Amino acid sequence: MTDAELVRYSRHILLNEIGVEGQERIRQGQVLIVGAGGLGSPASLYLAAAGVGTLTLADGDTVDLTNLQRQILHREDRVGQAKAESGRQTLAALNPDVALRALNQRLVGEALDAEVARADVVLDCCDNFATRHAVNRACVAAGVPLVSGAAVRFDGQLSVFDPRQDASPCYHCLFPEGEDVEEVRCAVMGVFAPLTGIIGTLQAAEALKLLAGCGEPLVGKLQLFDGLTSQWRTVRVPRDPACPVCGPRGR
Repeated sequence: MTDAELVRYSRHILLNEIGVEGQERIRQGQVLIVGAGGLGSPASLYLAAAGVGTLTLADGDTVDLTNLQRQILHREDRVGQAKAESGRQTLAALNPDVALRALNQRLVGEALDAEVARADVVLDCCDNFATRHAVNRACVAAGVPLVSGAAVRFDGQLSVFDPRQDASPCYHCLFPEGEDVEEVRCAVMGVFAPLTGIIGTLQAAEALKLLAGCGEPLVGKLQLFDGLTSQWRTVRVPRDPACPVCGPRGR
C-alpha cells in the first residue's frame, strides 16, 4: 500500500482483527454486486470506501424517479441513465483508487458464470427469485461465497452462503426453487427507505469480513429484521443433504 492508502485506511488498520494484512486482502479483493438498487447502493458505497480492489456493478435497469427515495447511489439528474453506470460515477467520486466495472445488463447464463468465477465474494442485491437462484447456482459451481440480502416493506433478511464450507447451506436449501413462494417486490408492496440501508450495509460488512478473513460470517444463519419494532431474530439454516444444487447431485 502507498503512504496515502495507509492513511486513508488507518482506522481499519488500527483494528487488530484487520490490520495491514487484512486491509491488503481487502485491497486485492474482487466483489461482484448483482443489483445497483436499494441494497446495492449502500453495500457498494461502503465497499468502495473501504478500499475493495475491484467492484463490479451489474444491473440492467435504468434510474427512475421512484428509486431516489432509497437508492442513494443515484441522483435526480441521472433519471433514465443505466443504474450500473450511474453507480460507477458515484463510486469513482468517492474513491478513485477502486477499479470499477459497470455492467449495464442483467447477468444470465455464461456471462453470469464468468463474472461469478472472477469474484472473491458475490453480493445478491437483486429483487427477484429467478436471479437469486441463478446467482446461487453460479456461486456453488464456482465455490464463491454469496452474501444474500432482501428488503421489502418493513422486513429485512440477511445470510451468507459459503460453498467452500462443507456444512454451509445454499440459497436453494433455504428457499427451494419451484416451490409456491409469493414473490414480494418493493415496486408493488413498497419499502421503508432506511431498511435498504440497514441490510445493504450489513451485506458490505459480511463481504469485508470474508475478504479480510476476520470475525464469523453469517454462514448457516438467517437474520430477520423487523423495521417497525427494530428487533432482530436469528434462525439457523442447515444444509439440505438432498439439495439438487449444493448436495451430492449438484456437486
